[in-house]
Amino acid sequence: MPTAIVTGASRGLGLALSRALAERGWRLVIDAREAGPLQAAAAQLPGATPIPGDVSDPSHRHALVQAAGGEPELLVNNASLLGPSPQPALADYPLDALEQVYRVNVLAPLALIQLARPRIVVNVTSDAAVEPYEGWGGYGSSKAALEQLTAILAAEQPERRVYAIDPGDMNTRMHQEAFPGEDISDRSDPEERVPALLALIEGDLPSGRYSAGELLEARA
Repeated sequence: MPTAIVTGASRGLGLALSRALAERGWRLVIDAREAGPLQAAAAQLPGATPIPGDVSDPSHRHALVQAAGGEPELLVNNASLLGPSPQPALADYPLDALEQVYRVNVLAPLALIQLARPRIVVNVTSDAAVEPYEGWGGYGSSKAALEQLTAILAAEQPERRVYAIDPGDMNTRMHQEAFPGEDISDRSDPEERVPALLALIEGDLPSGRYSAGELLEARA
């Protein structure tokens, strides 16, 4: 039974992917910042080990890797921090908040990769990493850094599969926080994007950056 660590698994894409992996026989170690929602999510996932905490906390990262037995087959860095909502322009961005965004979105994924040494890494990114959307400077630049980190890891470790995947806009709480007061019900449900992630995890595609839309079109 292969083992996977999935961060940010109490809701949204992380929970949807965890359900699919559990159905396929994976042993899961899952995390989220809020203990109650994480426990509720674990109740849906047979045999999952829930460990609440913040991925920017080194002791929490060690607990995740220890629960996974040291070197899991798969690490999905899905946990992300949006930053202030509504998002401020970069010229006015509070630097202490920006520092925490980078701790969660860039440094924590790398730290987990260094600790876990997984064979497959899936880093969840965003089109905000490549498009200069007004108001997305904090989150977008952190995801751009994550993508470059992913690309360099792939070049340095060709024996591993290291992916960045852009799932696209989804109807999730974090996306709603990015657009406070707007109706985002027309966005895709996270479950619709899970087959794209499974195509990376279960397939043999080379390391690199992928979009869920392209992967789903290829499978159609």
